[in-house]
Amino acid sequence: MNKFVWSTMLAFASLSTPLWAAGPAPLTYEVDLNNRADDQFNVTLHVDGLKPANAVYQFASTAPGTYQVMDIGRFVRSFKAFDKKGHELATKQLSTNQWQIDQPEQVRQIKYQVAETWDTPVKKDVIYRMCGTSIEQDHVLINGQGVFGFPQGMQATPVAVKIKYPTEWSVGTALEKNKDGYYLADSYDRIVDSPILLGRLTRAETNVAGATVEVYTYSKTDQVSSTQLLNSMQDMLKAAGQFLGKLPVKRYTFLYHFEDESWGAWEHSYSSEYIFKEAPFSPALAQTVTSIAAHEFFHVVTPLNIHSELIQQFNFETPTPSAHLWLYEGVTEWANGAMRLRGGLTDLPTYCGELSQKVKIDQQLDTTYSLLKLALTCYTPEGQRQYGNIYNRGALVAGLLDIRLLELSGGKRGLREVINDLTTTYGPNRPFSEKDFFAIFTQKTYPEIGDFFNRYVKNAEHLPLQEYFSKIGIAYKPAVPTGKKLPSLGMRIGPVNDTLRIRQVSEPLRLAGIQENDELVSFNQQPVSMDTFAAIRDQIRSLKAGDTYEVSVRRNGQVVPVKATMQEIDEVNRYVFEPDPQATAQQLQLRERWQKNL
Repeated sequence: MNKFVWSTMLAFASLSTPLWAAGPAPLTYEVDLNNRADDQFNVTLHVDGLKPANAVYQFASTAPGTYQVMDIGRFVRSFKAFDKKGHELATKQLSTNQWQIDQPEQVRQIKYQVAETWDTPVKKDVIYRMCGTSIEQDHVLINGQGVFGFPQGMQATPVAVKIKYPTEWSVGTALEKNKDGYYLADSYDRIVDSPILLGRLTRAETNVAGATVEVYTYSKTDQVSSTQLLNSMQDMLKAAGQFLGKLPVKRYTFLYHFEDESWGAWEHSYSSEYIFKEAPFSPALAQTVTSIAAHEFFHVVTPLNIHSELIQQFNFETPTPSAHLWLYEGVTEWANGAMRLRGGLTDLPTYCGELSQKVKIDQQLDTTYSLLKLALTCYTPEGQRQYGNIYNRGALVAGLLDIRLLELSGGKRGLREVINDLTTTYGPNRPFSEKDFFAIFTQKTYPEIGDFFNRYVKNAEHLPLQEYFSKIGIAYKPAVPTGKKLPSLGMRIGPVNDTLRIRQVSEPLRLAGIQENDELVSFNQQPVSMDTFAAIRDQIRSLKAGDTYEVSVRRNGQVVPVKATMQEIDEVNRYVFEPDPQATAQQLQLRERWQKNL
């Protein structure tokens, strides 16, 4: 999963003299982590020169790349403002994430406590672990939006952060620190873009395509070290350097946290952060870590260097979705597989297996839900239920786009080459137009690409997997019989909006009273919903041919009970991709180009 901010760091001076020679005074924060007993961050903001326009102090409602409502104000436990003599000034809470200060011109300090998100129960909108905050006796995780806010109108103001912590601790972050121990950023966005992991950490370092790459790791029982992780990632990092040509950053930081749960990762412009369950280091763990890291590392291209103005000027007050999630996450997940294939880390049969798995997941979700709709609804419960498909349908669409570009260019220019060209057109400080990017991409490539976007990104037409992959001599078969038999309900069940609908009804079930598009209401008298279906699916898998079951379906507002019998069907391998032994010379030539960095 992603965040993003794209500003170049300024050259900062010592805090013993003004940090910035011109412009507004910086926001200077202090965070005391020496007292960690109450699981709260004690934050002090030193500020001078606030104006009436800065009277509202804003905590984040969301953060770039999370695509979820966070409402950090829920975790604030006290909020006070003081003048230069230490007298408290009147404040009041305006909304979940906003506090108003009556006399902002008099403010010299703002002090508040904010609870960590990991161990603070909330009734809804649970914050992803990798995007949250945690305070423990031997380590602390800080994600900027979970600890810091800003006076309205000062989102772009330079920030300095001083953290008090035990002397034996190490600190991992992409932020730079001056000689007085302050971590420096040119804006609030940059602080949110730069997680900080502190505590009993191990560290390792290497160089990739001219960039320094650091790894910091917290491992609860010391079963995983940074050296082990870095060694496992070396080939991937080399392949990534070859895929990108030249890294658009001079320094990159991996932050790993191994404790009690696995949650995933959150990408940033100059770093990425990972939450995994503690386990002995093994080849399987190394493979998982490397695969996820390959995805997150590619985010140094998009959205760091290719992003719209909605990302450049992120709205921390009101979640505002971007239409180009297909680019930020779909293309990135495609690049994860492509760079491993082209770097020799994955062979073609394995890569084909990964494609099969992505199609399988896509087919289990709502195939009428376009990538554009997914992007625009990502902050809603409906969109969140479909969100995981950006890594499946999104990556498949990017792969089709790559093949189409190769075909139209005669094998001279694929998606990688177009993306690399776009990084030179745009960059960290030059966003593209949110509303015009589809047209811009089309103008930089071919008119046919506009039609591609209309069909497979803006709409959800059936993906032409067979047609496109045949162009590179890879056969796609929706189903391949194995010669074995399996028990079956005689129908497929899939989500549509907030309901589970019945599809592909067999003839015996039609005779029993089931119809296509019926809404599944219950199974064996147990209510069925999006939340309960996973457990019920396990029950279905335990049934054998000849076993009876009962379902209730809703049709035209009426609930209809139906009794049925488990059937027996031919076992098939679904969504199979494999090299075509009958491929022509032309197809093989394009496949050869497809497997290379051009």
